[in-house]
Amino acid sequence: MEIKNIEGLKVSQIRDMVQQGGKFVVFPYTVSFILMTLKRSSDIYFIKADENTFKYSYGYVFLNLIVGWWGFPWGPIYTIGSAYHHIVGGKDLTPEVMSHLTQHDPEANTSSYNINGVESSNQGNSATEAPVYNIPV
Repeated sequence: MEIKNIEGLKVSQIRDMVQQGGKFVVFPYTVSFILMTLKRSSDIYFIKADENTFKYSYGYVFLNLIVGWWGFPWGPIYTIGSAYHHIVGGKDLTPEVMSHLTQHDPEANTSSYNINGVESSNQGNSATEAPVYNIPV
């Protein structure tokens, strides 16, 4: 999935915006064909603290209303569930996305790790030296 509205932002800037009330959301939608119902989600959108989600979700709302409810029996059920998420501003995925962004931050120093105050490095071991792992038991 593509993350929209974060173009040009660094992970540290995104983290600050999330602490100020920003969030990552998807907008679920339903497409039905009489006996077949598909439940899908939009791309991930970054919503700033002062933004309204409707400008990103209105297309998915109309898609739900037009083609979501046709399938029997799951069409109406999934359409109502999708409509709920549109009403509350999208399905919030902020913890998952921030975890992923933090782990893949190109500016982060990932050459060392810290477990219970003991800092270890994954660099500097020669080929003849056995690796040392500082993992508490």
